[in-house]
Amino acid sequence: MTILRVDGLSKRYPAFCLRDVSFSIEEGRVMGLIGRNGAGKTTTIKSILRLVRPDGGTVQFLGKPLDMDASALRREAGYVSGDLCYYPRKRLSQLTAVTKSFYPSWDDKKYEALLHRFSLDEGKRVCELSAGMKVKYQLACALSHGAKLLILDEPTSGLDPVSRDDLLDLLRTLCEKDGVSILFSTHITTDLDACADDVTYLQNGTVAASCPLSEFTAPWKKLTGPEASLSPELKKTLRGLRVHRGEFEGLFPSALACPSGCREEAADLQSVMVFLAREVEER
Repeated sequence: MTILRVDGLSKRYPAFCLRDVSFSIEEGRVMGLIGRNGAGKTTTIKSILRLVRPDGGTVQFLGKPLDMDASALRREAGYVSGDLCYYPRKRLSQLTAVTKSFYPSWDDKKYEALLHRFSLDEGKRVCELSAGMKVKYQLACALSHGAKLLILDEPTSGLDPVSRDDLLDLLRTLCEKDGVSILFSTHITTDLDACADDVTYLQNGTVAASCPLSEFTAPWKKLTGPEASLSPELKKTLRGLRVHRGEFEGLFPSALACPSGCREEAADLQSVMVFLAREVEER
């Protein structure tokens, strides 16, 4: 079942243009939204949430088109950012009392269970929470009203490695056991290596790729070696070639044999993204 479908989303600003962004998220899957700063990730999320009015394109949630107030999306989706910066002196119990009033489907028992699961103290003020606890509180609120889609905007930035790993485990569990779908926008591509099923890669406001994660990385391997081994033919084959201090590196088709004198290793998400972005910059 398709939970979210974005078709031809466009938004024009004086210095930036989002053009024809399209992708879909299936039930129980994690879609990673990646791209360098200014590629259009935040504009895409804001357009989906109707925090800005797109100039073109459509968004369907649970098979129905969203109108500009996005009321259906707000009822059945949850937005989680890497920080909780509003009302820093308010206690969690006070925020929850306001939040739950917007959701007829709010489940107090589920909320209490999530507080216990996340070791959250409702008596604490927002300013007393760590970055990880702020993210977990937002997740608790989203899941307590039965969110079918989580939209995560840099949720792991500022987290220590253990807290990041705990959060990624939680996201995998939500997808596998509860069927929750996730749109996960992040600069930390290793997080997506650990939990994403699919990726949408934005470059300069357009979709450069939208596919399963394995299809994005499988065609490539990272090739390195001495600059002296760079033949004209090899230079033509490499993507995102970089030479530094007598050594080169670049993406090389995984179907081809490793050239003599070179070294190869599997290309992860970050490698593919960086080398393809470098190639665009050098055009």
